[in-house]
Amino acid sequence: MPRAYFSPATFRFLKSLARNNNREWFQKHKAEYERDVRDPFLELISDMQAPLAKISAHFRADPRKMGGSLFRIYRDTRFSNDKEPYKPWASARFFHERRHEIPAPSFYLHIQPGDCFIGGGMWHPEPDALKRLRAFLADNPAAWKRAVHSKAFQEHFTFWGESLTRPPRGFDPEHELIEDLKRKDFAAGEQFDEALACSAELLPFMVASYKRLAPMIDYLCAAQELEF
Repeated sequence: MPRAYFSPATFRFLKSLARNNNREWFQKHKAEYERDVRDPFLELISDMQAPLAKISAHFRADPRKMGGSLFRIYRDTRFSNDKEPYKPWASARFFHERRHEIPAPSFYLHIQPGDCFIGGGMWHPEPDALKRLRAFLADNPAAWKRAVHSKAFQEHFTFWGESLTRPPRGFDPEHELIEDLKRKDFAAGEQFDEALACSAELLPFMVASYKRLAPMIDYLCAAQELEF
């Protein structure tokens, strides 16, 4: 039976963290983070394993506390002007089994007060991966159009990220997919509200969303010569 994972306490903690983003406060409230944010998210990831395997046998929902699908709440501030030590959100990615060998797309979930969203794709792909993707897109436009120009996709998802102002070098400016070829990011998703995040409908919503995203993820895998 579907169940709820997150609760209003999840969002209260994240709002408080945004107001008190320092190590002293976090250490005093770490038990709340684990109880209201981390542990329910790990349970959700665990319960996502079986339905994700039906979408693709090559993607993983890894419920480990460290090194799995759940992103660390600790920010890497070494090269950032923003020195706040924690992320005032919780997020996870469901990744390809070969992600350490080849740049790969992933499915994503983001839980944040006022900014919950679900999506997938490739965010800021490295230059070689982006070059392969554009070349594949130029040579295989029909499958891309089936994946992302469908009614099911366009009714739910919006593309995120940046695009070039001019066609990339070496590509036909008159290509039918020139606006897609200009993309620097190949990621799409949709927002949802806190009521859904705190309801028993969250897992079914995720499964339905990832099924709709699957043709795009499949295409991005093919562009990198990955199995889907």
